[in-house]
Amino acid sequence: MRITLPSGTPAEIDLSVSNPVMGLVIMPDIFGMRPLFDDLVAQLAREWNMAVIAIEPFPNQTLSADIAERMACVQLLSDDAVLRDMHEAADALGVARVGLMGFCMGGMYCHKAARSDRFARISSFYGMIHIPEGWMSATQGDPLTYLEAGNADRVLAIVGSLDPYTPPDQVLELRAAGVTVQEYPEAVHGFAHDVARPAHRAHDAQDAFSRTRDWLLAQ
Repeated sequence: MRITLPSGTPAEIDLSVSNPVMGLVIMPDIFGMRPLFDDLVAQLAREWNMAVIAIEPFPNQTLSADIAERMACVQLLSDDAVLRDMHEAADALGVARVGLMGFCMGGMYCHKAARSDRFARISSFYGMIHIPEGWMSATQGDPLTYLEAGNADRVLAIVGSLDPYTPPDQVLELRAAGVTVQEYPEAVHGFAHDVARPAHRAHDAQDAFSRTRDWLLAQ
């Protein structure tokens, strides 16, 4: 079901589980809310017995599916505004214990959310470890800086060994910051959450989601 957060940001929410084991906020990739994430919200609510919500990363903007257009808009986003939406989404779930999961750009914001105490556990799927040069702005901090100053021990990073956004030297920085890293050999960016992508690796995706569920539920 579509709702609007107090900030005005659209979100897809599923509260169909009568006694959820926890809540889960999902941060989509750079292409934002679409049927892929509507389906994922419903699937994880059903299969993981959770209250689940996904939020639109580009509220109040009308963007095409052109990747270049969306890339250019990332620098206009605000870390504080995104974290506010994450918190409002968590509150909308109506449960005390809430986890966070995100993909690609959404995974980057999961790293940044480590500064917040609102999320018991966080799983970042191939989130950027340092902010790409074209995304830098006065409202965008560096993900690793937030991790080092926050709750890095709550974060599970799912990465592919061939992903240019998570190069080996930066993965070492993640580990040094206290992040738990699960690396998949030969996997490239975006290998887990969208079966339509050429990069999709079914076995690795199943394993990554299973590990994420276990991570989120761990006390």
